[in-house]
Amino acid sequence: MSDVFDLFRLDGRTALITGGSQGLGLHLAKGLAQAGAQIVIVSRRLEMCQSAAREIEAATGRRTWAFSADVTQAEQVHELFTSVQRDVGNVDILLNSAGLNKRGSIETLSVEVWDEVVDANLKGPFLMAKAFGPEMARRGWGRIVHFGSILSTIGIAGRTPYASSKAGLLGLTRVLALEWAPQGVTVNALCPGPFATEMNRPLLNDPVQYANFVSKIPMGRWGELNELTGGVLFLCSNASSFMTGSTLTIDGGWTCQ
Repeated sequence: MSDVFDLFRLDGRTALITGGSQGLGLHLAKGLAQAGAQIVIVSRRLEMCQSAAREIEAATGRRTWAFSADVTQAEQVHELFTSVQRDVGNVDILLNSAGLNKRGSIETLSVEVWDEVVDANLKGPFLMAKAFGPEMARRGWGRIVHFGSILSTIGIAGRTPYASSKAGLLGLTRVLALEWAPQGVTVNALCPGPFATEMNRPLLNDPVQYANFVSKIPMGRWGELNELTGGVLFLCSNASSFMTGSTLTIDGGWTCQ
């Protein structure tokens, strides 16, 4: 038997991370690079992607590329796929970490806000999987990880478009898992609870809301970004080779109540 830690190594793999130029996406990209993967960073702003790529290479020594694209736009995703195939080669791992959350009661939400959030959280992962998944299936190995949320399975008032899009993402995950399981491509969803990310800054800056969230977490605190890295590495590696169409929830016990 080989070393058990080899199951988690990503040497020879290329991982593409959407929303990887900052915050959580950048943190996870560094983790995958430390495990041996080459990295492709994608977000809307090329200069931020380039800065992130330099940071990852300096920290890990792993080759990293930067591309800009709006992953909610089909034409841009097609151009991204073509550019990555030309300049990098095949993508083995797709981590859809780009997302958006806008809060408000349904009475105050505009249709434009609904479309913006659903496009970012559901249409984007659909377009990216549609572009990069078939090539993974053709080669017989691939990992697609969608970023869900505890709101994929529970509700919180004022989160209509976010919760709806994240619930829909689990449906997309299951269907793609069934379609590509025979070709060795796994599709899973990571569903975090409250973590200190830029998306959650409005809650972090509001002592009342922050305390309200903590009161719902059996572990009595928010999560730290390092506590997501292991789960992502598991889902992106051979360690999870018999797991597909599933959700991995990391929430301090919130949803077990």
